[in-house]
Amino acid sequence: MSSQSLPPARLWTAHLICVLAMVTWSSGLPANTFLMPTLHPMGLAAARMILAAAVLMPFWLWLDGWQALCRANWKMGIAVGSFVGFGSLLVIAGQSLTDAVTVAVISAALPVIGVVIEIVLDGRKITLPLVLGFGLALCGGVVALGTGIRGISFGIGALLCVLSTFFYTLGSRWTITALPALSSLGQTTITLVGGAVAMSIVFLATVPFGIAQGPDMAAMGGREWAALLIFVMGSLTLSQVFWVIGVGRLGIAMAALHINATPFYVMLMAVMLGGAWNWWQAAGAALVGFGVIVAQGLPKKAA
Repeated sequence: MSSQSLPPARLWTAHLICVLAMVTWSSGLPANTFLMPTLHPMGLAAARMILAAAVLMPFWLWLDGWQALCRANWKMGIAVGSFVGFGSLLVIAGQSLTDAVTVAVISAALPVIGVVIEIVLDGRKITLPLVLGFGLALCGGVVALGTGIRGISFGIGALLCVLSTFFYTLGSRWTITALPALSSLGQTTITLVGGAVAMSIVFLATVPFGIAQGPDMAAMGGREWAALLIFVMGSLTLSQVFWVIGVGRLGIAMAALHINATPFYVMLMAVMLGGAWNWWQAAGAALVGFGVIVAQGLPKKAA
């Protein structure tokens, strides 16, 4: 459904749902900083997907009935969910090598990556606003990833975040287009089950080689368990439900625009937790957001 076909009340509601999706997703980035010293990224990604799927499955069964589960295309759901799962794994690994705001800044390029996918898969035309938007978004990413007067750095952590955004964009697109017969809750649940399956296989396959490690339960205190609850329930379970609903109502382009605000949500959360304000990252986030808006041609449409 196009956002232009929605009545004003439903349009604003859809945008509010997207805001909630981004706020809840952003909450997991600061929470993850408390989990990284204790839980290996692969184990954390698997546990996060398994717990989220386990929470949503009873609600899906209750609201849509067992017939919906039986009729669902589980092969497609698991395939699409694998992309969501790998996106989750890569963002966790990327954050372990960078920081929460860097993850949010790079994730703000999701609409631009969505445009690239549409060019390749749907034949979208390259326009001047698109080219200008790409340039602005790239400059914003460089500024946000830089270290001020000490120079610019772009390491493996940032690259993992970029790959995460690519996987998550594809997964979000296919969640709607490949599973149209399911409700938003069903689309969310089946893809999280797929992500849980994929991440469990990756985790179990890498443990014997020493790549992944099991959790250090002795190091899990009250703060870590609270962070895990936020990381699972807020940053994935609630966020993914809100996100799928928002994409279904507004379309991927308009819904993805809201992710540009996540660096500021993360920055505010970090400041509330006692962190320092970083003007380089704030400026980079703003420039990325402006670049994405220009790339989508929104100013021209609004004129």
